[in-house]
Amino acid sequence: MAGQGSLDLVLVPGFPSNLDILPEDPGYGRLVRRLSTFGRLILFDRRGMGLSDRLEATLQDETMTTQDIAAVMSAVGSSRAAVIGASDGAALAVRLAAERPDLVRALILFGGCARASATAAEARRLRAWIEAVEMSWGKGVTLAALAPARTEDRRLLDWWARLERLSASPTGAAALARLHAGIDVSDRLADVRAPTLVIHRADDAHASVEGGRGLARAIPGARLAELPGRDHLVWMGDVDRVADLIEEFLTGAAPVTDRDRMLAVLLVAFVGGGSVRSVAGGDRHFRDEEIERFREAAPEVAGRHGGRVERAAADRIVARFDSPARAAACAVALRETAASLRLPIAQGIHVGEIDGSASPLAGRALDVAAGIAASARPAEILLSRLASELVSGSGLQFVERGTRAVDGGRDPLPVVALASERHLEPVLRRPRAVDLALLSAREREVMGLVADGLSNTRIALQLGLSEHTVKRHVANILLKLDLPSRAAAAALVARQPAQ
Repeated sequence: MAGQGSLDLVLVPGFPSNLDILPEDPGYGRLVRRLSTFGRLILFDRRGMGLSDRLEATLQDETMTTQDIAAVMSAVGSSRAAVIGASDGAALAVRLAAERPDLVRALILFGGCARASATAAEARRLRAWIEAVEMSWGKGVTLAALAPARTEDRRLLDWWARLERLSASPTGAAALARLHAGIDVSDRLADVRAPTLVIHRADDAHASVEGGRGLARAIPGARLAELPGRDHLVWMGDVDRVADLIEEFLTGAAPVTDRDRMLAVLLVAFVGGGSVRSVAGGDRHFRDEEIERFREAAPEVAGRHGGRVERAAADRIVARFDSPARAAACAVALRETAASLRLPIAQGIHVGEIDGSASPLAGRALDVAAGIAASARPAEILLSRLASELVSGSGLQFVERGTRAVDGGRDPLPVVALASERHLEPVLRRPRAVDLALLSAREREVMGLVADGLSNTRIALQLGLSEHTVKRHVANILLKLDLPSRAAAAALVARQPAQ
């Protein structure tokens, strides 16, 4: 449970779910915090999921599941609650409201439907969903359907695969998927008497918005709110907007939001992908391997310049700073890192207002920064005129680049390019002399192999060392030379004059 308000709220989760794992996602935590500000939020894992017993044999008995909800409410001393049904949990919430009206004060249905396979297209999609679950459960297979906007986030995909494994066994997952495909509560909708709010994202990739519209038409007095977006999960996408709608519906008052609006400098780098990828050419596997090395180095580079990487997708790095000068310094360092890996890179910097509590980072300011980066040539660092005007006195120099349509074609934005002359670049970073004599003979040998692109494992095999010893040598090299990453070490070797 979360919160201590007089109003009880019960969240009936969709699939997958695990109460130990879900709070690790910032969006889920945000939803829980928002809902618990005006009520006592009761959370549970449904039978067969997460922390609940794996009793697959009972999964076909939907009545037992509604009895489980009643049992959870009884256990925490709740005699009546507003029930929030998300995804396939919406159908269970409808069934509970129809069968036990004494327990349901109000009903909120998010991303739900009365009948999962109401059309032939939906039936085909559900068959594909079941097949994917049966064949590849535990590998993050459901993320593409439930949160398509975040499928390029490698860290999220790894976390999602763990959530799948800890939500249900493969057998249980297949049974739950089949149960979801068989949802049909169309005969119970007219029996719902609780005030009802239906929320559905207009382009929901997993459940058509027609399902939400059908619920709103068939439930007496129901209200429908359609939101933009493709993500199916209630705790992804614009979580604050969802929480606002629920709070206003249940309390009758517009919510007083606590969003952390702030001004931030955003850096977007496209590396080895999109329009710049064609410049790189070469073997695709090699490019992907080098891109992965760049992604691993980017957080260290951003951190050294006072920034934080907010997103590291397949071909895009998004970092946040509190100063355009620091963002520009980071952009130069990222350009050097990409050059050491023979990767093309195009970068854009913009200043705008963001919601500091939102995750993942989104909004118009980010869209503008991404648009600026997309319009840059390989190795070019572009800034919006606004960002460049905030670094007066920093010593940075810029070249006019005219205007660019960077936000859906609206309001062409004046942009400038960071001057690329070599004599200007020391202004952007701490001048320091690098003395390779600080390294031992073995460390210089290891550093040369790092520059050749060898992994720690291959270096260990070539030198007859343990992998742990190689790791220690690499760490000592970076420490002695004050370098942020292996890529920076490789770039340093490339700049050394031939002996």
